[in-house]
Amino acid sequence: MSTKGVLLQHVDNKPLREKILDTLREAIVSGDFKPGHPLLENDLAAQLGVSRAPLREAFQILASEGLVETIPYKGTIVRHLSRQDIEELYTLRCVLEQFAIRRVIAAGHIEDVATLRGIYEEMLAAAVQGNLKAVNEIDRHFHDTLIALSQHHLLTETWSTVTLRVRQVMALRNRRNSDLTQIAYNHVPIIEAVARGSESEAMDLIEKHVVTSLDLIVELWDDGAEASTEETAP
Repeated sequence: MSTKGVLLQHVDNKPLREKILDTLREAIVSGDFKPGHPLLENDLAAQLGVSRAPLREAFQILASEGLVETIPYKGTIVRHLSRQDIEELYTLRCVLEQFAIRRVIAAGHIEDVATLRGIYEEMLAAAVQGNLKAVNEIDRHFHDTLIALSQHHLLTETWSTVTLRVRQVMALRNRRNSDLTQIAYNHVPIIEAVARGSESEAMDLIEKHVVTSLDLIVELWDDGAEASTEETAP
């Protein structure tokens, strides 16, 4: 008997370790588990309904990604972010995104601009609804797309090594922004510069976009605001 036209539910055949890894990674990079958050094996195993063995395997991978760290006699925690960590991450991010923008403008594909505008509109709609999680996800998608549009495979691979930590810091930063619509509006000048093919303007704007975020984040970290986000995050 033919199965054509029959709707079947997608079968998730990921190994248990990968499911645990995805769950913990998402909690960290979305800012739900903040820097310093303790990852207690017994508690997590009970919440996830798993044994401790695959949980430990997930911890090892998260450690290799720079998202968690093990403190002697204290256990595993979400890795603390130092001022130097953030400065290194954002200065590298600036270089990578500037390179991507240069290539996107050189290619001159009208559909690329349309793609970026579409993402901005989604971000603005989520911001108007006050959906912080969606704004964070779409914000990340905008910058991931900018890298992808460069059509440079090595750049994409390099970006993939830093994008998790970029996403984590972006999420923590956005939690401190009381005006979600401004997060979306900040992307408009970049899109318009790309649309005009103004490379120097676009390069300056992406640098300002990244550096402004860096300055804000460093200021918050210096003031100890990162630690206080437990109380102020929505």
